[in-house]
Amino acid sequence: MTQTNLTIILIEPQLAQNIGAVARAMLNFGLTDLRLVNPRDGWPNQDAIAPAAGADKILENIQAFPTTLAAIGDLNRVFAASARTHDMVKYIYSPHAALEYLATTAQQGQKVGVLFGNERCGLQNEDISLCEALIKIPTNPEFSSLNLAHAVVLTAYEWSLHINVSPSQIFRTGTTNLATREDLGKFFAHLEIELDRTGFLRHKKKRPTMVRNIRNIFQRANLTEQEVRSLRGIVRSLVRESQNT
Repeated sequence: MTQTNLTIILIEPQLAQNIGAVARAMLNFGLTDLRLVNPRDGWPNQDAIAPAAGADKILENIQAFPTTLAAIGDLNRVFAASARTHDMVKYIYSPHAALEYLATTAQQGQKVGVLFGNERCGLQNEDISLCEALIKIPTNPEFSSLNLAHAVVLTAYEWSLHINVSPSQIFRTGTTNLATREDLGKFFAHLEIELDRTGFLRHKKKRPTMVRNIRNIFQRANLTEQEVRSLRGIVRSLVRESQNT
């Protein structure tokens, strides 16, 4: 098993120098898949080269995306690195436990990733709602500010400890696979359209929180591709029934 199957996603990174430092940290532990969402100064950017300190192959293969969902669409399991809980119902893991879980998933042929927020304000609620769980790095509570590369190198190190170790627990998916983030995104869009139509999400001020809460319910369910198809079939069946009454 190689160590190249953990994807790192940076959401709206501000400084190209930090992107370069992240690339260096990743390659130290064999990771090569780095994705960006709306980097502030665009991509590619020459300012990333020097801090990368020779991790050029990562910089050359970086993919940039317009949205978080587009960046994680092909991944089966995604965690968010965040020091704040954002008042959401989420599992919160230590880096050691989180990367053991992700490595076990990867060892079963699934694609996994970790989301990191930008240098100024971290991850937004909308981004976190697309992830299954949070990774909280235990730092000094009086000074908990890690720079982006530090957070990534801790994650990459923990990944390296687990990826070639036999898993202590396996989640079997039978003949199907875990749903990708794209599968879940389409299901959420389908469900939310119908909830808007029926008036369930009629309170404009409460709607963003309600949507995030609904998404979090399904994020915790470890849904497979088949289960997502079944859920979409259930929504369609309920819609047809309501239209016939």
